[in-house]
Amino acid sequence: MQPENVRQASYRGVEDPQRLYLAMLQDGEHDAREWLSTQLRRTASMADDLPDDPAQLESWAANHAAQVATDHTRYLTRRHQGAPRHYFANRAHALWFLQQVAPTKVVDGAWLHGVLRHWRDFRFHGLIRTFLEELGDGDPRCNHVLIYQRLLSRLGCDQGLPLDPSRYLQGVVQLALGRHAEHFLPEVIGYNLGYEQPPLHLLITTHELAELGIDAHYFQLHVTIDNAACGHARRALQSLRLLMPGQCAKAFYDRVRQGYRLNDLGIDTPSMIVSFDLEDELLAALQRKRPYGQFMHSDRCRLQGRTINQWLADAEAMPGFLRALEAQQWVRRGEAPSHSRFWTLIDGPQAAMFGVFTAYEKQLLHDWIVGDTAAEDCRRVRPGQWERDLALEQDAPVAQGEVCVDRMIERMWGNRHATPNGLRATRDFIHATGLTRAGPN
Repeated sequence: MQPENVRQASYRGVEDPQRLYLAMLQDGEHDAREWLSTQLRRTASMADDLPDDPAQLESWAANHAAQVATDHTRYLTRRHQGAPRHYFANRAHALWFLQQVAPTKVVDGAWLHGVLRHWRDFRFHGLIRTFLEELGDGDPRCNHVLIYQRLLSRLGCDQGLPLDPSRYLQGVVQLALGRHAEHFLPEVIGYNLGYEQPPLHLLITTHELAELGIDAHYFQLHVTIDNAACGHARRALQSLRLLMPGQCAKAFYDRVRQGYRLNDLGIDTPSMIVSFDLEDELLAALQRKRPYGQFMHSDRCRLQGRTINQWLADAEAMPGFLRALEAQQWVRRGEAPSHSRFWTLIDGPQAAMFGVFTAYEKQLLHDWIVGDTAAEDCRRVRPGQWERDLALEQDAPVAQGEVCVDRMIERMWGNRHATPNGLRATRDFIHATGLTRAGPN
């Protein structure tokens, strides 16, 4: 992948990726082939760090893994010496990040869906096994999409923020590659090659989420399963070697490199993280709430001469509203939130405004009140402890005929594989094709 500080930002002059993303999830037959061709044309002028000779890919991957390990060691050394977190200033920042990347995370692995139809060809087995492992082999405790969805739900972030359309770009790329794999096979292989090389930001994110008391199992899982020694990163190289044709190898590899560069479309993770502004996000949350609360308050309560209803009736008033809360001591910045009268109105089952704010919105307000002066909650949680409590339902496999296998594949499309029917279809597909995970007898 390109260095993170030179990756390409923003889509321009193309179909709204949010609209296309939702259409593809709702209708698996939605045609995104021309859209994907447009994105590939955008990559033609982009640089990448792949070697010109594919024979050098093994050493390239080894060097990448070594550099990430070195940089991560430096990061840990700085943290042990007292340096602050590199990414997340507070818990609200982390929750914001988890929602910003959700459109990509909840279609995890989708770029490989199209290779399932090649299950009889051993050359595709590495790619298929990678996809099946993204799906947890049909085990709800291990399905990556389901793990992420449940993470958001437990954190109170499952209602979804209004996101910039560009946040959907990588999700559409993955869905489009998965739907049109027959036409874009070299690009699928190249995208997979790039996506499965564990980046530095994944290691840092895993560390800092856990430090903030957020279950980082989803991210830790990708650190381990994508490893370059025997994991998805290694399998990506092997799949390229098996599927690269003897003739026209250069043209094939050129297309692989274009698919690899698709990973660099859109804003990169570190740049997105640094764009977070706590007060801006709090104001945006209040602005979303404002229309629902502007007629719900008694006129007895006033801030700086204005009733709460008057404050909420003014679309431009939210910055002034926060300042007024401070000025009249309803909020005591830099102290524990429990010292603020406004916080006691919204927190706790006996609070007058219980349930008005989501868990994420309350976290924004909490961290805005606390600021940089109060000690942070750095509780650690055991990764994945909740998954062990889930029961794996046992369903009888369906018939193994050709038509039934095709139906199984369709039930594994997009994020459908995270539903009970999709989980069952994944297990039935593995049973029907014999593509089980190798292990001790």
